[in-house]
Amino acid sequence: MNRVMKLFSEVLKPVFTWALIFVIFISQGITAEAKRSSLRSRAGEGLRSAGISNIVSPIAPLGVDDNSTEARVLGNLARSSEATSAASSSTNEESKLVMSKGAEATYILSSPDAASDEDSNKVGVLYKDCGGKILERKDGWTKISSGDVIGWTEDKNLLFEDDAEKLASEVGKQIVTSQSSALNVRSGDSDSADVIGVLSEKTFVDMIEDLGNGWIAVDYNDRKGYVQSDYVTTDFKIDQGESMAAIKIRENHKKGRAAATAPELRENRGAMEASPDELKLLAALIQCEAGNQPYDGRVAVGAVVMNRVKSGAYPDTIYGVIYASGQFTPALNGTVAKVYDSGKIYDMNYQAAQAALNGETTVGSALHFRRINGRQGIIIGEHVFW
Repeated sequence: MNRVMKLFSEVLKPVFTWALIFVIFISQGITAEAKRSSLRSRAGEGLRSAGISNIVSPIAPLGVDDNSTEARVLGNLARSSEATSAASSSTNEESKLVMSKGAEATYILSSPDAASDEDSNKVGVLYKDCGGKILERKDGWTKISSGDVIGWTEDKNLLFEDDAEKLASEVGKQIVTSQSSALNVRSGDSDSADVIGVLSEKTFVDMIEDLGNGWIAVDYNDRKGYVQSDYVTTDFKIDQGESMAAIKIRENHKKGRAAATAPELRENRGAMEASPDELKLLAALIQCEAGNQPYDGRVAVGAVVMNRVKSGAYPDTIYGVIYASGQFTPALNGTVAKVYDSGKIYDMNYQAAQAALNGETTVGSALHFRRINGRQGIIIGEHVFW
């Protein structure tokens, strides 16, 4: 009897082993497919379907260079997010989108009662076309969370509900974030297409189009590339506010960089004075945003920066405009800093930057640009300016 049982056990043991392996394989396949389906379902979501809770702060550390100004400024971002969540839950209402109104920047104050003494109670700035979340509303004031700042602003300076969503859809954009440690960016929507670059985990780029076939077209260093949608997530991004502490750190950082080039700190550049450092920074941004565009398109990008510098709705320096609240994706994800530090900036981009400093423009007083997407505006190359 024992011999029979032993023989029976030896026969069944490999059967059970292979059965267990089969079950594990199937379950892993189901889990992986569920994950891919989840990622695919998020691709291409618009503002209304994504909801305000999924709008990405342009200065959240998704792919920011650890040594960049944003990373140092936003060391307390997690604490701010926790405070936002606590405040939001206490209202028993879903947070709603709010956008800045008008052409001028507006200050965010510590409380509505601080309005009579604004200078000592300013906690941040909400720039033109920036947005955030509503935390509380009372007596003509709204408490908002925007970027790394939480505070109060008068309702007269804000847009709500449909008006806010309309503006956000016009000035915001979709970003694509890699969830792979090494995601290939290809020249076409096929595994056989050439690899033109690699995105590390949490690195993000602007979305051009979700093709709906498992591939997403992205803006990779101003070149159209393609990534597999199974390995990315997508989020809607709008520019957001900036705390006074962040502004101070940024300005101090700018002074430190300027000090390194003190002999040529304020060389006259025609229509606007600029240091060689500022010229180089503007050229680096132009190379990242319009490096494969015609010369007029490169001048246009520089002109947008200069138009913002001259506007009361944005910081009044080139460095401030490029880095404040992550208005330019290449500045946010660290690409501009890498190009600037490498010194590998093409002469045409320097020429375009100098032309913009001299006051030249090919887009009038335009303050925005993006890849052509059907929006009305001045079209140069692959960009539309407005």
